[in-house]
Amino acid sequence: MCDTCGCNDPDSKITIRKPGEEHTHEHSHKHGHDHKYTHEHDHQHEHDQHSHQHEHTYSHEHDHDEHSHSHEHSHEHSSHEREHDHGHSHGKEIKVEHDILDKNNLLAERNRGYFEAKNIHAINLVSSPGSGKTTLLEKTISDLKKDIAFCVIEGDQQTMNDADRINATGAPVIQINTASGCHLDAAMVSEAAKKLNIADHSMLFIENVGNLVCPAMFDLGESHRVVIISVTEGDDKPLKYPYMFHSSDICIINKTDLLPYVDFDVEKAKMYALQVNHHLQFFELSAKTGQGMDAWYAWLKKVLV
Repeated sequence: MCDTCGCNDPDSKITIRKPGEEHTHEHSHKHGHDHKYTHEHDHQHEHDQHSHQHEHTYSHEHDHDEHSHSHEHSHEHSSHEREHDHGHSHGKEIKVEHDILDKNNLLAERNRGYFEAKNIHAINLVSSPGSGKTTLLEKTISDLKKDIAFCVIEGDQQTMNDADRINATGAPVIQINTASGCHLDAAMVSEAAKKLNIADHSMLFIENVGNLVCPAMFDLGESHRVVIISVTEGDDKPLKYPYMFHSSDICIINKTDLLPYVDFDVEKAKMYALQVNHHLQFFELSAKTGQGMDAWYAWLKKVLV
C-alpha cells in the first residue's frame, strides 16, 4: 500500500501551519506507519569441527562469522536459507498493512471522542483533484457563517493556496502539507485540531488530499464522509473507485451548471453509486452559481441539531 504511493518516505516533511504563520512547524511524519521491521535469528549449527552463527534482518542478509570447513555442507545450508526466504515474505506485508490501519483507527476513535465531547461536527470532504471542494467550502462558509461557526483543516501535498482562500472567508483554518503523502490520517488531524484550537459547538470541515484511493482507507474521526464528484468527470466514477463511495454518507454531484456542455449522465452516476452503497444521500448542485445549495445547507443545519 504505502510502499508504492510514497507515504512511508522517511524524508517526507509534513508541515502544519496557519495562514501568515512562519514556516517553522515542520517535522518528519510517517503517517502513523512503522514500516521497518527487524527480524533477528540466532542459529547455531554444530558440526564435527566447527560452529557458526548468522544474524539477518527482515531483508534476509546473512553475516557469517569466519570459520573453516573440513567438509562440504553447502546443500544443507542453502536449503536452510531457502526456508527462511519463504517463511517471512508474504505474511509480513499483510501484517504491516493491518498494523498501519489499526493504529490509525485507534487515533481516529480518540479524535471522535474529543470532537463529541466538545460538540464538534467533523465532516471529511473527499474527491478527485479539481472537483470543486474548496469552492464549495468558500460558498458554504460565506453563506452560513452567521448561523454556523465553521473551521477548516486543509490537506494538500504542497502550497497554502486553499488555506488562504478559506482564510479570506473569515473562518479559522489550518493547512496540512503532506509532501509525498497522498492522504490525511488521524494523527495529522489530531495535531492540526489542537493547533487550530477549535471552539465548542463548531462545524469542522476537513478537506482531504485530492485522491479517491488512499483516503478511503483512513478514518479521521469524522462524523460524516462526503464524497464529491463533478460533472466534468466520468459518470462511472463510483464503479471505478467503489471503496470511497462505499465508505461515504453523502455524495455531492457538483458543477451541474456545466451539464449542457459535457457528456455526463446524472441518473446513471447515482445508479452506479447506489450499487456500491445503497445508503448514499445525494445533492446535485453548482457551488459556482449557487444552484441546489439550499438542500445542502438544510442538511448541514440538520446535522447541528
